[in-house]
Amino acid sequence: MMKVLEVTSRIWHSNPFSILRKKTRLLRHQSRMMYYSQVTSCIWKPKAVLLQPKKNWTSSRPGNERGAGHWTHVPRNVNMEGLRRGYLFPEISIREHEHARKNPDARLIRLGIGDTTQPIPDAITTAMAEHASALSTTRGYRGYGAEQGDMELRVAIAETLYRGTGVKGSEIFVSDGAQCDISRLQMLLGSDVKVAVQDPSFPAYIDTSVIVGQSGKLEEKTGKYNNIVYMNCGAENNFFPDLSTTPRTDIIFFCSPNNPTGSAASWQQLKQLVDFAKTNGSIIVYDSAYAAYISDESPRSIFEIPGAKEVAIEISSFSKFAGFTGVRLGWTVVPEELKYANGFPVIEDFNRIVCTCFNGASNVVQAGGLACLSRDGYQAKLTFPIKIHSFQCLFQAVSNVVDYYKENAKILVESFASLGLKVYGGGNAPYVWVHFPGMCSWNVFDQILEKTHVVTVPGRGFGPGGEEYIRVSAFGHRENIMEASLRMKKLFN
Repeated sequence: MMKVLEVTSRIWHSNPFSILRKKTRLLRHQSRMMYYSQVTSCIWKPKAVLLQPKKNWTSSRPGNERGAGHWTHVPRNVNMEGLRRGYLFPEISIREHEHARKNPDARLIRLGIGDTTQPIPDAITTAMAEHASALSTTRGYRGYGAEQGDMELRVAIAETLYRGTGVKGSEIFVSDGAQCDISRLQMLLGSDVKVAVQDPSFPAYIDTSVIVGQSGKLEEKTGKYNNIVYMNCGAENNFFPDLSTTPRTDIIFFCSPNNPTGSAASWQQLKQLVDFAKTNGSIIVYDSAYAAYISDESPRSIFEIPGAKEVAIEISSFSKFAGFTGVRLGWTVVPEELKYANGFPVIEDFNRIVCTCFNGASNVVQAGGLACLSRDGYQAKLTFPIKIHSFQCLFQAVSNVVDYYKENAKILVESFASLGLKVYGGGNAPYVWVHFPGMCSWNVFDQILEKTHVVTVPGRGFGPGGEEYIRVSAFGHRENIMEASLRMKKLFN
């Protein structure tokens, strides 16, 4: 038997197809190395797009050379071919893991991806645990719920977070998170609309626009898609676009407080935006995921602006103020007053999208959402249904967690400012936006990671307007924030 295996092995390794396979693997390795060389040395121009390994996956075009294995006759979605390589945050994770592999003894501090780190308040997890336990009883068992969400939670969101705006519980759709709702809204809007985004902005707005076919072609020199309007929102214009020079679009994605810059739009600025949308017959998709972090008089909702219910949709989430990044719970507000060009109510189409694509958020998680909105974020013995009490301040237990992250942001802002760097954000958002003039943001990211073992996010990942910046997250344990600050001071002093 051993002789047969030896002979078989010699035949296999002497087989010319085996040599071909080895050469193919070598070429693939060299291609990857060329790509990572571009990343680490930042040899491309600041405004250019990162080149990818040359591999033709354009399966929608006939005549491609076929590789090994079975191929179907189904063409690839041409819109997917228009996406840039890799979504930003998974790309950060890949580099983080590679750095950890090369530096196994380093103490890595993660201030990149905006993932919460503080425990969820006990009252909220108790509510979810009790609800989950009740599912094992005949009296407490619940199956499918309403696709739009539990009405008690919808009313609680309206009465607690939208008090005085006219938003009703029936206009709120509870979901598994704001990012999922961005995709559902894009499905609602379709491919025949033109969109505008802040630059820089959260990358999901652009990537979903590409996927549904709104974006047009990517212009390699500028890093922009030719059918998307990029509204410059930099320090030079106080992070708010010049609407007098902004062309009309059907849809305007707008995030406040902004991710990544941390800037919150004022009442006057949002009034300009609402008036602009009304004049142009546009719809604003307003992302208020970080509203709980606002410390000044900036509006926490677009619906604080008169007339906004006629031109805006709002998406938001429990993730960043209640620590639900892994639990998953969000909502979208679609006002009854919002109508298409033919007068048809947008809410009816969105309801159809939700009922077709979604079976509703977990009832266990929704119980946690109700607990978040109780008077103090705590009740000693939670029973169901939970009664929601009216109050003006944000629920105490959750507010304490938000304050913890805001203090982290303050420490980071002071640390970078002490180095003579221009620092933005941190006051109304859990993100700090740091300017490194004349430098490639990926190069700054690499330098910080390699020399301090701190993970940040390169501003270029949020759009061309993010070049020369890095985003630093305040979602971290206090001791890590302090240690990261010390390491930065040693690096840049």
